[in-house]
Amino acid sequence: MTRQEVEASAIQAEAGGPVPGWGWTETALSLMVLVWGVNYSVVKHALAQFDPLAFNALRFCIASVFVWMVMRAQGDVGRPERRDVLRLIGLGILGNVIYQGCFVLGLARTPAGSASLILAVSPVMTAMLSALTGHERPGWRTWGGAAVAIGGIALITGSGIGLRSAREVTGDVILIFAAFAWAAYTVSARPMVRKYGAVRTTAWTMWTGAVGLVALGSPALVRQDWGKVDVLDWAALVFSALFAIGLAYLIWYRGVERIGNTRTAIFSNLSPVVAVACAAVLLHERPSEWALLGAILTLGGVMIVRSDPGHASPAARIMEAEAAD
Repeated sequence: MTRQEVEASAIQAEAGGPVPGWGWTETALSLMVLVWGVNYSVVKHALAQFDPLAFNALRFCIASVFVWMVMRAQGDVGRPERRDVLRLIGLGILGNVIYQGCFVLGLARTPAGSASLILAVSPVMTAMLSALTGHERPGWRTWGGAAVAIGGIALITGSGIGLRSAREVTGDVILIFAAFAWAAYTVSARPMVRKYGAVRTTAWTMWTGAVGLVALGSPALVRQDWGKVDVLDWAALVFSALFAIGLAYLIWYRGVERIGNTRTAIFSNLSPVVAVACAAVLLHERPSEWALLGAILTLGGVMIVRSDPGHASPAARIMEAEAAD
């Protein structure tokens, strides 16, 4: 057995078996949850002055440079094999151009609470796609825990559900596409993560996405009223670029690499809890008793999913063995 096969087997054992305890992967994912939860309010603030497409183009340029610096610090940037180039480009378009484009366009049109609820369905979509593609076989705890967590999120953001304007409904529909795109990105990228590692896969797909977002955002950059952008707006842009994209994406795929698609995806269910708390501080919103109960349910649902032993399917093992060759 080659060194690559030994490492792939060890990672698969960790990703497909019971999680023995809280480790560095879970701690990093918790940090990611905190950043993403805060990011809702940060981006919502910035989009009051930035054009959404201009905002996306700028923050992905910054994030791409950050990830390049991380890779240089770790060693050679490297290149993917020729047969994987088109696949990595497709992943960059799916997970960055499509997802991030839909995220900012949807968030610009709909309340942050509703946005967090809609995007919270992505872990369930991830679990379903993982099962359909044969990557994982989620057990009843995964499905039950996901249902509990989604129910908790519904309580947290339930006050935002009601009569909606046409603009808000449009934003909701855009965010549904964003949730599906992120789930498909997470599942589709797993073989590349196994083969090249989380950092390189994240970098290559991010750079592809940055090119696409800059191309789409160029007209918006030209017509942007830069005089309206103040120091706080620029700070929001830098925070979102460095932490919500650059750092968080590296953490996300490290999670996929170590504990699997579904267990990683369920952590994003905690983001609305943080988003509600952040909105209470920054936007002066006050969560209701139902929202606090929802936070408890969401935390409980995540813990249930973490306890699911699960296992990778034979098809997943074959694919990963092929990727290591």
